[in-house]
Amino acid sequence: MASVSLESVSKNFGTHTVIQNVDLQIIDGEFVVFVGPSGCGKSTLLRIVAGLISASNGVVRIGGDDVTDVPASQRGVAFVFQSYALYPHMNVARNIGFALETLGMNRAAISEKVRSVARMLKVDHLLERRPRELSGGQRQRVAIGRALVRQPEIFLFDEPLSNLDSDLRMEMRMEIAKLHDDLQTTMIYVTHDQSEAMTLADRIVVLNHGRIEQVGTPKELYHSPDNRFVAGFIGSPRMNFLSVQATSTKVTGPGGLVIDAGTEGQTITEIGIRSEAIQLVKAGDGRMTCVLERIEDLGHEHFAYCRINGDVIWVVRVNVEPPKELIGKEVGLNFRDAAIFAFAADGKRLILNRQAGAIEGAWQ
Repeated sequence: MASVSLESVSKNFGTHTVIQNVDLQIIDGEFVVFVGPSGCGKSTLLRIVAGLISASNGVVRIGGDDVTDVPASQRGVAFVFQSYALYPHMNVARNIGFALETLGMNRAAISEKVRSVARMLKVDHLLERRPRELSGGQRQRVAIGRALVRQPEIFLFDEPLSNLDSDLRMEMRMEIAKLHDDLQTTMIYVTHDQSEAMTLADRIVVLNHGRIEQVGTPKELYHSPDNRFVAGFIGSPRMNFLSVQATSTKVTGPGGLVIDAGTEGQTITEIGIRSEAIQLVKAGDGRMTCVLERIEDLGHEHFAYCRINGDVIWVVRVNVEPPKELIGKEVGLNFRDAAIFAFAADGKRLILNRQAGAIEGAWQ
């Protein structure tokens, strides 16, 4: 196992800055996920750790050693790519063991290691097949096996599940999580899917425009986001936002919203509330009014889409489906003060004089 340290790391491609002065500490055995929108720099940062590309500025340390200028092959890391990157002319056994061949290991030792890894990943019955004869999930297992057989100090995953369907993604998430539990090896995983990040990570690194917006556990990011970007990116469906007007004593907004200002000398320009923290109630019974536009039935839960004002649509998660005859009519929205997240004009989260929380949503 090995720790990873990034100290003031930046990366420029010509005049374009992709990574901006990143500082990050990853401890031995930790599972850290880089998450953010497309183009935020997460894959570039992973490749800097791997040594596949060099940092323009800053220092990269692995296990306390400065590896900034050390080639990728000498960093003790293994990389699992989105595209699998298997050798099409080799069977599964040679794909998994090829790195050991290049190290000059004898055939008997390679065969033993390959079979051990293949059994762990449940591809031991596929060792004689070529990549073209495998499903997407099997190819990904082989790609992981090729990394695993080297016994690296650090595993690096670059969106390894993005080519799989939803069922296979769920299955492979469980396999990767179990692999980490069994090996207790440092893993860094890149994804644009915040659901993957929430279910896999010990800590999540949220990136935006090459900068780290926040680092924390899944619960910390969900319940205590530092800013509007993190609040909106983490969570599915995304947080509901509403522009408001604030005075020294109260905050008002569309739909009849009125709440206490709740901050000391800070101006709230926007509020946010998560979908599960809102109750859909009868018109006149809630703190706000809206028009029920649509109901989505997902079987175990329902999403109600409510138009508050103009183009502002809020999503409310409810356990009991509202009557369909309410579609197109006014309904009420109810929520506790503790469920409200407040934001300043620069996107910074403002701490209200109450703790943010949630209530169970249910049609009344």
